[in-house]
Amino acid sequence: MHSDLDTDTAAARALFQSLEGMEGLSRAEPKPATAKARFPGQAALIKLYPGVLVAVTIALAASWLSQHYGAPVMLFALLFGMTFHFLHQEGRCIPGIEFSSKAILRFGVALLGARITASQILGLGLTPIVTVVVAIGSTIALGAVLSRRMGLRGSFGVLSGGAVGICGASAALAIASVLPRTKDSERDTILAVVTVTALSTIAMITYPLITAALGLDHTRAGIFLGGTIHDVAQVVGAGYMISPHTGDVATYVKLLRVTMLLPVVFAIAFVVARMGPGASGGAKPTVPLFLVGFAALVIINSLGWLAKPVTDAASEVSRWCLVTAIAGLGMKTSFKDLITAGWRPVVLMVVETVWIAGVVLVAVKFFT
Repeated sequence: MHSDLDTDTAAARALFQSLEGMEGLSRAEPKPATAKARFPGQAALIKLYPGVLVAVTIALAASWLSQHYGAPVMLFALLFGMTFHFLHQEGRCIPGIEFSSKAILRFGVALLGARITASQILGLGLTPIVTVVVAIGSTIALGAVLSRRMGLRGSFGVLSGGAVGICGASAALAIASVLPRTKDSERDTILAVVTVTALSTIAMITYPLITAALGLDHTRAGIFLGGTIHDVAQVVGAGYMISPHTGDVATYVKLLRVTMLLPVVFAIAFVVARMGPGASGGAKPTVPLFLVGFAALVIINSLGWLAKPVTDAASEVSRWCLVTAIAGLGMKTSFKDLITAGWRPVVLMVVETVWIAGVVLVAVKFFT
């Protein structure tokens, strides 16, 4: 509440400024001080470093505890990250957390190609490829049919089935971009992303225990993890919790699922286009660059062009990138959002998750 004295003071200042203007003494408006960038990307670095610094700090703490107590470093990073979820809700850390969970993750996954050769991939046989195709196709079909039975839109069933079957949140966003636009499209997309991320986090923790209980060897465990867990980050985390070989196999199988994103999205776009003019409403999907990088490094390593010190360095950098990404992913995970999403969509995606796990498990047990 302003007093009369404040009002008189403001009026007096305005009067003196106007008199100065009359006498030719112009007062330039103060301009915000802008520091000249000392190097390219300085603004982006300033924007990202708080969140990235937190993720790196969590990764360092998780690595220290893992070395001293023998527990999986990925699990430590995930749990520690979840305790700092409040940093992803508001504040300066959000851009860096997003960067850690996406860009750093993809860079780390791409570097994993430096430790995999074509002979290792061919040694797995055709079973993983056939398993991936059948699992994804049947999961999307199940989602489309079951969603209508549960009183949900068929488009949500396709969206959730693709997210569960292919690569989690990335698939949900890509598929949503070509589905028909409705007033609930954005809500459905957010719901699918939140639910699939939470389910994938749960799978990352529980599926390694399931593989141990079933007595799966490292190769079969890798196929199961890579063929069932939704997001790339959690697949990598779960695989390397068991062993480096399991992590390599899981990553390869998971990237097979990621390669199915393009044909699936194009197929959905074709069907939507046949539904009538104006039904389609999205951007064209693009090839994930980290997948290209992964494949390129596999080819280069298979040709013997990478010396062992280079592959060792790439593996170490990749490990730190993935631990940092897991920490960022943990900070993004909110079980509170999952509770407020409603039970029918959640139940649908749980059923889809159980379905794809069953399909892959049958293939692993009887055809591998």
